[in-house]
Amino acid sequence: MGKLDGKTAIVTGASGGIGRAVAVRLAADGADVACFGQNAERLQETADAVAAHGRRVSIHQVDSKEPDAIQTSVAAVEQAWGRIDILVNNAGVTKDGLLIRMSAADWDEVMAVNLRSTFLFTKAAARPMMKQRSGAIVNVSSIIGLIGNPGQANYAASKAGIIAFTKSIAKELASRGVRANAIAPGFITTRMTEKLNDDLQKKMLEQIPLARYGTPEDVAATASFLASDDAAYITGQVIQVCGGMVM
Repeated sequence: MGKLDGKTAIVTGASGGIGRAVAVRLAADGADVACFGQNAERLQETADAVAAHGRRVSIHQVDSKEPDAIQTSVAAVEQAWGRIDILVNNAGVTKDGLLIRMSAADWDEVMAVNLRSTFLFTKAAARPMMKQRSGAIVNVSSIIGLIGNPGQANYAASKAGIIAFTKSIAKELASRGVRANAIAPGFITTRMTEKLNDDLQKKMLEQIPLARYGTPEDVAATASFLASDDAAYITGQVIQVCGGMVM
């Protein structure tokens, strides 16, 4: 018996890294998983990993900036599976650059994928959750949204926005039995962080008391906990998964 048996979940940004680890962990804990993303090949790889745990899985190749496509696809998950119990908003991008060199397009892209899509998916999933008077929303932020980082003004702003958004919807939805929490990962080894140069990676490691980089599975374990009834009395919180980098 898994702690998420009988639950249905939506995971955005499920095509790799943290998103794939979350989808697989939710499936391992008993949930059926709808995988959202844009890369068809990597989404299929995630779906195959979910199916290996004997769970139902569906693939939704959706542009996270398109509200109509998001609404239609989320409604399709509810119609097919009868309910939506868990939403993990994980879709994210970076377009790094110093403020004076950052284009408006790079600002808008990061805001659209990271923050606006979190709003759009949450709005789409909130209605069925409110109707069934239960649900768990887990939004993936970042410690950069708490402390900032040179060259990532757009990313930091989007992730800080996710934290404020999470706290606001936690207050709005609590009376309907819907919880909302955020995860703020630290330095997690993914394709995104592998783009950082060796000197920066070494500098980051020196700031981590546990003296290791995090893994997508570290984040996935926290997401599964927050999505489960083990966290039934937790809402509006930000859980830092960072090895003590931020205290």
